[in-house]
Amino acid sequence: MAEVSAEARIQAPADKVWARLTDWPAYGEWNATHTTFPKGGPETLAVGGTFQENMKLMGFPAEVEWTIEELEPARVLAIRGKGPMAVTVATRYTLTPEGEATTVRIDGEFTGAAVSLMASKLKDSATAALTESLRKLEGLLT
Repeated sequence: MAEVSAEARIQAPADKVWARLTDWPAYGEWNATHTTFPKGGPETLAVGGTFQENMKLMGFPAEVEWTIEELEPARVLAIRGKGPMAVTVATRYTLTPEGEATTVRIDGEFTGAAVSLMASKLKDSATAALTESLRKLEGLLT
């Protein structure tokens, strides 16, 4: 298993951050691992909803079938997906309002036999991607 996380304090209210975070047509403007949603982003944002995403991590393309596991608008979005080579991916976005600012934390988890072979490189690459994503997200909001 490989676990990664990144956090940033963004000078924007949580509802504005959430609106950008869930703006599926513009998702690639800030998410460093995203390439496309082959069938569009989630039609409705609800627990149990599913969607497909094409991603790139460590230079490798991957298609992930996501399921929304937890949802609290403007606070939490947790998704879990099945990727190639029997790898399971989990991502959790947590927004903590602080007046007119919001702390945004992204936690990621990768599990599966293929992960153990490259856990160290995967952690480094995924952490860098999360940090870059938060930097880009902040740039779009401030």
